[in-house]
Amino acid sequence: MALDTKHEDLQSLRIDRSAYHDPQNGPAWARRYIIIGIAIVVLLGLFALAYRLLSTDPIEVEVSRATAETSGAGIGGVVLSATGYIVPHHKINVKSKVTGLVKWIGVEKGDKVKEGQVLVRLEDNEFRAQYEQQRGAAENAKAYLQELENGSRPEEIAQAQHNFDEAVATAGNDKLTLDRTKQLFAQGVLSRQSLDDATARYNADQARANSLERSLQLAKLGPRAEEIARAKGQVMQAEGAAAYAKTLLDATVIRAPVDGTILERTAEKGELITAQFASSAEGGPQGSIATLADLNDIQADLDIAQDDFAKLTPHQKAVVTVDAFPDLKYDGVIAEISPEANRQKATVEVKVQIKNPDSHLRPEMNTTVKFLADEPAKRATQESTGIFVPTTSVRSRDGKNIVLIAFNGKAVARGVQVISQRSNGVMVQGLVGGEDVITAGPQNLKDGDKIKIKGQS
Repeated sequence: MALDTKHEDLQSLRIDRSAYHDPQNGPAWARRYIIIGIAIVVLLGLFALAYRLLSTDPIEVEVSRATAETSGAGIGGVVLSATGYIVPHHKINVKSKVTGLVKWIGVEKGDKVKEGQVLVRLEDNEFRAQYEQQRGAAENAKAYLQELENGSRPEEIAQAQHNFDEAVATAGNDKLTLDRTKQLFAQGVLSRQSLDDATARYNADQARANSLERSLQLAKLGPRAEEIARAKGQVMQAEGAAAYAKTLLDATVIRAPVDGTILERTAEKGELITAQFASSAEGGPQGSIATLADLNDIQADLDIAQDDFAKLTPHQKAVVTVDAFPDLKYDGVIAEISPEANRQKATVEVKVQIKNPDSHLRPEMNTTVKFLADEPAKRATQESTGIFVPTTSVRSRDGKNIVLIAFNGKAVARGVQVISQRSNGVMVQGLVGGEDVITAGPQNLKDGDKIKIKGQS
């Protein structure tokens, strides 16, 4: 009996499968939902695969920020914006007046120097010897002039007098001898030759006495005025040659012509510096020592389009900024307007003097200059405002002007109206400012195309 009881208990633990339905004979609505779910999953997979296969790489473009500006004029209003470069007002190439080897150089690029400061010394042995030679010649000429101006010394006059007296006495003695010879010749005692010799000796002594008499007179009168003038001319010539030799000697010491900063050093110790010609070959003579400029006297050099030139006036005020430090602003004023235009570029060169330069400004920096108007402020409310964009960002489509904006990885077209032309862009209406307008990209770029900004990942 115990076994039967256990068998019945085990039979009660069996699973009754009759309560479950056969899947193939389940409800119809369940089978429909299952099929629809599977179809949706398959379709989504197909769509994802097709998107990956048909999607193209984004087009690389360049952009620029559109900025809002006032097109009208008022006190402080911007009438024109232009770009250019920072340049020194005066840039000096320091050169040598003489040719020689660099013996010593005392500056480096970027050094600040004072006017008259020694920059370079050249070897000067030859120049010093030439100067000493010319100085000696000048001293010799001056001594000769002084001798002429002082005239004959008393001793020289006394000597000339003695020589004259001696010649007169000799001539008198020869006269007596000649007279006796004539008498003896008449008596037939002496020959004709003796008479001729006595006559010749007397004539010679007489001529010598006359010559010494004139020398005595000249010694008493002193040198002629013309001779003194000629000696003075020789002195001036000798002193001039000595002075010229001195300038050549002094030129071997090259000094800074003005206060400033060394922009470039082009010579080294031992190199040949020439005043005549320069060579671009390695080891050839150099034509300059260094380039120097006063960085407290700098300007902005601009090329203004001829269409915008009428907006400017002499001494017009401006605000100057540089790309390197866009938050810094400098006061400026038009200092120079070129008297002629550039035919090829259709521009006029304008230079703006920077009134308050500092160490941030360096030559050849990119700069933006905004010219301010001097007209009453009330005109500012009468003229419309606009958005400044680069010229290359404006495109023509179907006879209308548009710009393409980079927004969320796509190119978005915006219709614009051009208000005015600027030297480096255009003023338009149709934007609010701050948009990234596309300035460089394919000509066939259109609204909705995927894009990638150059330089961004």
